[in-house]
Amino acid sequence: MRLFASVLLASLIASPALAVELRIICPGIVYNAALSELVDDYNKKSGNTAIVVRGVMDKIIGQAKSDNPAADVVGLPGDLMNNLYLDGGIVGATYTPLGRGELGLAVKKGAPKPDISTVAKLAAVLKTAQAVMVNDPKGGTMQGVMIDGILKRPEFAGTHVVPSSKGEGAAALARGEGDMAIQLVQEILNKPEIEVVAPLPVELGGHMDAVLAVSSRSAHPKEAADFIKFLTRPEAKAAWASKGMKPF
Repeated sequence: MRLFASVLLASLIASPALAVELRIICPGIVYNAALSELVDDYNKKSGNTAIVVRGVMDKIIGQAKSDNPAADVVGLPGDLMNNLYLDGGIVGATYTPLGRGELGLAVKKGAPKPDISTVAKLAAVLKTAQAVMVNDPKGGTMQGVMIDGILKRPEFAGTHVVPSSKGEGAAALARGEGDMAIQLVQEILNKPEIEVVAPLPVELGGHMDAVLAVSSRSAHPKEAADFIKFLTRPEAKAAWASKGMKPF
């Protein structure tokens, strides 16, 4: 009996740590920028299982506070992550800048890609469009409000802007509505029916900086922190960049 107990104890000590399940909640700016590919790689290499929960950007703070099971990792634009931090919703030491998502101009696949390298050139191109599809700013999303603010500048007066009645502006263009759209680059690249012309000129400020952090409600904070390190390691930068995110 003593021999059996000794063998059992030795086997338990020698056993690897039990695998855990991690949940990451994030909006399209992170989800569409190579996250699924990197999660697949993590799941193969770590022995753990990471599950992606795609959230709506302006609702994720509430979900991070109340979802059951709770998210372990949260991805958000910096301003919203700062709000969640002030509410005690994340572990401050794990606040990790991920990269920058830029607004870009989209056209239908195969259409000419005009020069939009300056604000004046972009304005001239937009004014030739029958309809520039955008997220409806009345929905209150950060992206919709940002695009609306840019297109209300005097340089763009006369542009025929059409808020999508169903989802994203880029999704509307992919369905055949309009002939141009403005959207985050990573949310253009994931639609095969349309193509990116280029990011908008930098002086328009059309970008969002994405941040990752461990949720204060995480049941596995150590593994969640290690997961963030995996997603932001130098070897992962090429994957993020290929899907429209500019890693920091």
